[in-house]
Amino acid sequence: MTDTRPDPDALLDELKQEELAAQRGRLKIFFGACAGVGKTYAMLSAARVRQQEGCKVLVGVVETHGRKETEAQLQDLEVLPPTRIEYKGHSLAEFDLDSALARQPELILMDEFAHSNVPGSRHSKRWQDVEELLAAGIDVYTTLNVQHLESLNDVVGQITGIVVRETLPDHVFDQAAEVSLVDLPPDELLARLAAGKVYIAHQAERAVKNFFRKGNLLALRELALRRTADRVDAQMRAYRADQSIKPVWHARERLLICVGHGPGTEKLVRSGKRLAASLDADWIAVFVETPELQGLSETKRSRIMKGLKLAQELGAETTVLGGSDLASTLLAYARTRNVSKLVVGKSAGNKLQRLWRRPLLEQLSLQANDVDVYVVAHELEDEQPQTRDGFNSLLFGEASRQQQRHGYLAALLACLLTTGLASLLTPFFELSNVVMVYLLGVVLVAVRFGRGPGVLASLLAVATFDFFFVPPRMSFSVSDTQYLLTFAVMFAVALIISQLAARLRFEATIATYRERRTRALYDLGRELAGALTANQIIDTAVSRLQPLFNASIVLFTPNSNEELRAENDSHAQADLGVAQWVYDKQQPAGLGTQTLPANAMLYLPLKAPMRNRGVLAVLPEQLDQVFLPEQQRLLETCAAQIALALERVHYVEVAQDAIVAMESERLRNSVLAVISHDLRTPLTTLVGLSSILAAGQVDAAKQADIAQSIQEESLRMNHLVTNLLDMAKLQSGVQLNREWQLLDDVVGSAVRACQRSLQQHQLQIDLPAGLPVLEYDAVLIERVLVNLLENAAKYTPPGSHITLSASCEGATMRVCVQDDGPGLPAGQEQKLFDKFSRGNSESTTPGVGLGLAICRSIVEAHGGVIQAANIRPHGAAFSFTLPVRAMPALPGEEEIKA
Repeated sequence: MTDTRPDPDALLDELKQEELAAQRGRLKIFFGACAGVGKTYAMLSAARVRQQEGCKVLVGVVETHGRKETEAQLQDLEVLPPTRIEYKGHSLAEFDLDSALARQPELILMDEFAHSNVPGSRHSKRWQDVEELLAAGIDVYTTLNVQHLESLNDVVGQITGIVVRETLPDHVFDQAAEVSLVDLPPDELLARLAAGKVYIAHQAERAVKNFFRKGNLLALRELALRRTADRVDAQMRAYRADQSIKPVWHARERLLICVGHGPGTEKLVRSGKRLAASLDADWIAVFVETPELQGLSETKRSRIMKGLKLAQELGAETTVLGGSDLASTLLAYARTRNVSKLVVGKSAGNKLQRLWRRPLLEQLSLQANDVDVYVVAHELEDEQPQTRDGFNSLLFGEASRQQQRHGYLAALLACLLTTGLASLLTPFFELSNVVMVYLLGVVLVAVRFGRGPGVLASLLAVATFDFFFVPPRMSFSVSDTQYLLTFAVMFAVALIISQLAARLRFEATIATYRERRTRALYDLGRELAGALTANQIIDTAVSRLQPLFNASIVLFTPNSNEELRAENDSHAQADLGVAQWVYDKQQPAGLGTQTLPANAMLYLPLKAPMRNRGVLAVLPEQLDQVFLPEQQRLLETCAAQIALALERVHYVEVAQDAIVAMESERLRNSVLAVISHDLRTPLTTLVGLSSILAAGQVDAAKQADIAQSIQEESLRMNHLVTNLLDMAKLQSGVQLNREWQLLDDVVGSAVRACQRSLQQHQLQIDLPAGLPVLEYDAVLIERVLVNLLENAAKYTPPGSHITLSASCEGATMRVCVQDDGPGLPAGQEQKLFDKFSRGNSESTTPGVGLGLAICRSIVEAHGGVIQAANIRPHGAAFSFTLPVRAMPALPGEEEIKA
């Protein structure tokens, strides 16, 4: 009995999906062919109906484009004020996502779903704003034109000659809860355009000459209708699967063509294509791999491959199915895909086969109550069945024929063993029980070695049972005619069991092979996802594909001039000219294709979503390893994964280059700002003061003040230039002049250098006695202390306390400069050490933001760490560490101690 109970795991997953969907808002898209068909008007009308039903409606974004009818629909609807975003000196209006989330409406209107937001917004695309609204449980109404769908963008560009830059991923469209098609015939749309109801006069005239030509409108309308129909068809198939509906619903014509191995395969495919075109229907070409088809000759299998390839070139969806019965497998797949018409070729079985098996057409006629069956007549083949070919090698290994021979020998051996065992059991059991021993031997042979050895074991079992155990023994004659029925039943049971066991073995082998393919794809995808460079991707692809297809692999990638080069060494002699043609034309070539089929290698373009990323060249050792239908599909899937990985790495490199360029631009702008402002200001002051002195119109007292000001500005400019030069030196590498000395000496010289800056502050020095001698560069560490002390004096008010202290902490000495000023901006403690970074960008305190960056470079060169922190109740502390090492013995010190 067939178990029709639902899968509990599937039910649990469905319940989880429904629970998640209940927590999200519902998205409804008003979909149209182009602007002007009335999408926004229809959206506003639907929203007004919802508002009248008591729903809280908020207008997030609605573009009326000056249309009076649309503006009239906005009455009585609450409109969310936009936010202003500064971009390139302009203040631009944009959707205020935070305000919309704060208001928590039940329904919000978001016009122009594919709109790109102003740089600086939280999301780059409006559909991402909508995703956040849906996640918050808010229903969304939006509008979309067909040309904004990513998958149709190139098609629309070819039709209209205009490339649409704002696109929407198709999965976002497909995940909408509802899509409402807003349609308008082209003549009516052109009339609206002429009446000024779509654009103003001069814009309408230009639009009619370019985008809004009648041919364009007809094509766009067809695309919108087809895309909507595809969505409805997918929903219907999902509903049928969810409700376990098996009968076919003829809502839309869909053809299924069964590709066989007969001589009329290509005629069958072409006839199916013509029938699909006349019905304007989708069509699918399938090949069903059954146990009976294992022994096909190379010629027949070649016909199958050519038939599937021809169907794919003519626009069909192709697939390979596995099953034990051709008719039931075809019909089961047809009902799953809601196929309305099944197209098959004329059966070519001989009369003997028809005695024990009905022809395929007759089986389909009896079982296909809800599918129309079409028969295409073709020449019947005269070939005799040949030995098994490469497919067995693919499934069972290269020793398949040898294994078959071993199977027949095993059948003989099993018969001898079961006969010996039966002779031991005969004195104790009836002959009817002895038969079971022979059946057991038949099952074991059929399971291990397949159908042929199983049939031989069945014949031998009946013969030996009759010869050795049925009276009169040692003879094939039978004294009791009742044994004839025993022989017949025994042979029938043994034959059926061997057939079932062989079929089970075949299906298990097929499942193992497909699991191996799935595992290979998983391993390849996992390793490609973890690759960080193009070389890693190439190494992974070559190492995985070579054993998988038993072939030599060569990968070609383009340089900046779109010229290919081989990325890996291989024994295969790949033709660079053929690879370049494949790359330029984005079409396969070489072995097994229509272009240069005499070439020994197969060349496949590595097509990624944005562009072609290279060429994959394959030199198979056995054609069956590449050109079987499932192997071809596997190879194409692997090529697609490699292309995606190469494109991902490319854009990672582009992003890194962009970041470097941005950082370089920021540093350049910072240096220019320093030169134009921080250096120009003291120069301007110096020029002004020197001009006053040169005029000779000041008395002696004022001359002293002016001279002091000139000195201060000169020192200030000298400090800025010194920082810039020090930073440049440190960038090129720090050369330390280490010497053993006490910290007290460098602290004293640093305090003397900062004497003018510290005049209005109270400095306290806390250096405990017994500090160890350190090995450091005195000039550079003095520079660190000077920068820290000047920073403390610069950013604290007059009269503040500044403390310079040092302490030993294990194998390090910590030096700290702290103050009781306003402290550091929260969260900026580490950023302060970046080049040209200042704690308060609006501060009027002069400086370029290089002092702390210089300190960090010097301290890290000494093997220490520098950090900043706020202290309570107020103030800031900058501290750095220096390593403490054992001081080496002085020359001659050992002799003195001795």
